[in-house]
Amino acid sequence: MMQLLVGLTVIFVVFVIYEVFKTVSRADSTPTPVAAPETKAEEAAGAPAVAETAAPAEEEAAQTERGGQLRNPATGEVSPVPTNYRFAKKWVKEALVAEGLLDRVYKPTELNDAVAGKIKDALDKLKTLDKYRA
Repeated sequence: MMQLLVGLTVIFVVFVIYEVFKTVSRADSTPTPVAAPETKAEEAAGAPAVAETAAPAEEEAAQTERGGQLRNPATGEVSPVPTNYRFAKKWVKEALVAEGLLDRVYKPTELNDAVAGKIKDALDKLKTLDKYRA
């Protein structure tokens, strides 16, 4: 009797999980009611979708809002300007020291309000240097 109860419980749990995943995947793939007529009208007219043409412009605007991108002159790697020194790439920290904007690379335990202000000013100056501009 216990085995039958456990078996039915397992079957029920698997069924619930299946239904949840089916519902979630269906919700992601179906267009919103407003977007559906727009998409059909664009397809009928042969025009490209608005999302395809607007996405690069929105992405570029978002990059400029966040502060742009930096390029490593040694490797050519491009990365966004860090908003937090803890998450800055190693080469960005080393570039701040190499350009004389900071006296050394700070450890996460050494970060306080005074150091954070110096780092923010140094990052702003690094963004203006042509050598690191992406």
